[in-house]
Parts: sequence; C-alpha cells; structure tokens
Amino acid sequence: MGISRRTLLVGAGAGAVAVLLAACTPEPQPTKTPTTAPPSPTPTVTPGAAPEPAAWMRSTWSTDAYSRGAMSYLPAGTTPQLRKDLAVPIGARVFLAGEATDPDHPGTVPGAIDSGQRAAAQLIAASTSGERIAVVGAGAAGAAAARALADAGRTVTVLEARERTGGRIRSVADKAWPIPVQLGAWLSAGEGAGTLGGELAAQGVHRVTFDRPTGWSKDGAAPAIDAGPLRNAVDKAANAPSDVPIDAALTAAGADPADPALAAALAWVQATTGADAAKASSWFPPAFVPDALVGADGDVGVLVNSPLDGIKVTLASPVTRIAYDDSGVSLRLGTGESLSFDRVVVTAPLGVLQHQAIEFAPPLPFGHRGAIAALASGYVETVWAQFDEAFWKVDADIWHVVGGDGPIRTWLNLQPVTGRPVLVGLVGGPEAEAFAKLGDGDAEAAVRESLRFFVSATPAP
Repeated sequence: MGISRRTLLVGAGAGAVAVLLAACTPEPQPTKTPTTAPPSPTPTVTPGAAPEPAAWMRSTWSTDAYSRGAMSYLPAGTTPQLRKDLAVPIGARVFLAGEATDPDHPGTVPGAIDSGQRAAAQLIAASTSGERIAVVGAGAAGAAAARALADAGRTVTVLEARERTGGRIRSVADKAWPIPVQLGAWLSAGEGAGTLGGELAAQGVHRVTFDRPTGWSKDGAAPAIDAGPLRNAVDKAANAPSDVPIDAALTAAGADPADPALAAALAWVQATTGADAAKASSWFPPAFVPDALVGADGDVGVLVNSPLDGIKVTLASPVTRIAYDDSGVSLRLGTGESLSFDRVVVTAPLGVLQHQAIEFAPPLPFGHRGAIAALASGYVETVWAQFDEAFWKVDADIWHVVGGDGPIRTWLNLQPVTGRPVLVGLVGGPEAEAFAKLGDGDAEAAVRESLRFFVSATPAP
C-alpha cells in the first residue's frame, strides 16, 4: 500500500487501497461450510441475539490449502525491502509474482495485477518469442502475467490448483440473493476504488458504495470509530529505538487497546488489512482506511477471466515441485505428472509458500527464503447473512460494533442498495483465523451473537 515510515494512512486522500482478500479448506462452497470436527451439541444462542438467517454463506480462506491466508503485511522489525527481495528473478528461470511481491500496493487486487505484469516483463526480457512458459496460479496475478506473456508471443499454460479460476476472488451467483455473494476480493477504498472500476463497468459490473458509518454499543448509537489514537501511537513509535507491534505502540502512547472504542478501531484495521495488531509493524503499519468502501454488484471474476480469454488454463492441477536449472524448468503436479517448460511464473500466495506446499529444487536463494519467512500472512473472512425481515432500525451502511463478545465487529448493510435484508460481516486478524475454523453451527451462533446490539435497535434522537 505504499506505506512509508511514520505514516498511518488516514482518509480517502491518502490513496490507501484495502481490497479484501479471503480463503478455505476445502474451497469455500456456495452452501454452509461443513464442519470437520466431531459432532457436537447445537451451540447455544442466548436470548436477545439476532434471529436465525434465512440464508448465509461464508469464506474460510484462513485454512484453505491453496491460500493459507488472505493478504500479506509487515510484522514489527521488517521493512518493505522484503517484497522487493521476493520479486528478484531466480536464474532467469523462476519469476515470483503475487500481492506479497508488490511494494506499492500489497494486499490488493491492483497490487497483484501489477506484480503479474512486472514478472511478465522480467521474463520477456530474459526470453525469446515462442518459448513455453508456465504460470502457476489463475488468480489476478497469474491472469495478468499470462495475458502479457501471450501478447508478447510466448506460449503460455496456466496451471491452477482449484477447480475454478479467480484465486482469492470469488463471486457466487445464486437466485436466492439479490446480487452475487462476494466471498473474496471485492472491496476497495481511496484511490483503489477507481483503479479497477472502469474495467468492471465495461463488463456490466457496477459500484456499490458504503460511506455512512455508525458505531453501536449495548446502549445504542455510539460515536464512529476514531483513528486519532492509532495515528498518535504510530507518530510516537516512529521515534522509538526499535520497531514494535501496533498494540505495544498504543500502550506506550498511553492508550488502552482493550478500550471498546479503540478495540473497534483495531477490528476495522484488521478486517480491511488482515493484519494482527499484536504483530504488525508500527514503523510500516497497515493502512487505516476511511469509513468509505466501494464494492461491486456483479461477478468480480471478470478481472481474471477476461485476460485469460484464449489462454490454455488447466484446472485442478496443483504444482507440488518446481525443479530448475540452466536448461529450463520441470513442474511436478499433485497427480504425479511432470511437465517441462522453458520458464515459470509462480503466483502462489505467501501462506502457501510459507507452508512449503511447493518444493523448489534447488531450494530458493537465501534472500527469497528469508523474505518468505519474515513476511506475515494476514487473515480476512467474509460472511453474508440474509434474513426474512430486517430486525434492525439502523440506516447507516457501515456498522462498527463497540464492545460485546461477538467476534465480528464490522458489518455492511446492503438493504439500502438491494432492498433486501442482507448484512455482510467482515472479520480480520486472529479472530478471522478462529472464525474460519468453526463448524457451521458455531459460526452461525457467532454471527447471531455479533449482531446482538442491532436487534430492535433504535437510533438515538
């Protein structure tokens, strides 16, 4: 996100882009996610919680074997140089792309696209027309790389582990819902709101704007979240002798991270960046995006499928091993099949690389391995809930939960846009990872508990 030291981005003019990425084991389905835990009694939902949703869907990207997280961020003690280190070509044979390799807009779809185009340019400069190129991953980065390579006369094959394209972009069309359910990347803020808007509009996908925030506590309407304490803590931390996590910087600045209002602000940061406030750098902090987000009312997957048009894409083909030398590269698939190419672009998410799901032979250079180990994978999960009728009397379209025990502290109200009682919950950081691991019953109970304050809520006069 181009975050410089001493700066916590606040306000739309800062140009922060917070495209939410989300991920699952197995791939999130357009139904309730089945639990892998042993059968257990139905979770108890205490009186006063929200009613049972008529329909709901959720992502579980945090545990997805092909994602292992939503987006990358810088933990305390690291610098953006790690992203540049990860982007260095390896022997003119292996080229890495993905949002984690983009120092300007990490954690975003624009950053992923830029990284794919950068890797393609590096590869084109090192190759000749007609060479056979493999692109590992059919997400935003992979699609951008494949398009640029094909246009430059290279013979491109895209290998995708999932049974669909899109990566961490996932739009699910279902007649039960007024608009496609977005389980992955679909929200942006600041300059990022317009970066891809034109491309989506050309495909008939329109903007959905959320820009009326409110805070809500057990006592009713509360002040909207305040970035002041975070900005003050980061300003003071910039002069400290060493980098410390955000929560430590807040404590050092005299703030209490457990304060309900500040906790709501931290929850917003985590839900829009995936960063863990107990780990994220205060010298190179995640962006505090403004209380204004732009979404989409259609299939965001066109950002991937359009550039892949006419390019060979092989689905359900996870790459488990990449061997490379001066003569070319050999890819081993999960099926046991081996394929040979002249060069390869690898767009696997940071979390997948950290879990060593892909073996490299020889091992990646020390600088690349160091960057992979030092960067952090952030978590963001999304849950969509549709009710038989609205149980709330809150007109605002961004809700910040202040206090309470519910894990989901950020909600988007789609009723003003769609005319239907649909709410979208956003949860990030450790809470997102924990939410992803819940079985369906526990997850639904968590949703209902998180909406407790809005049941029969009446705005303050």
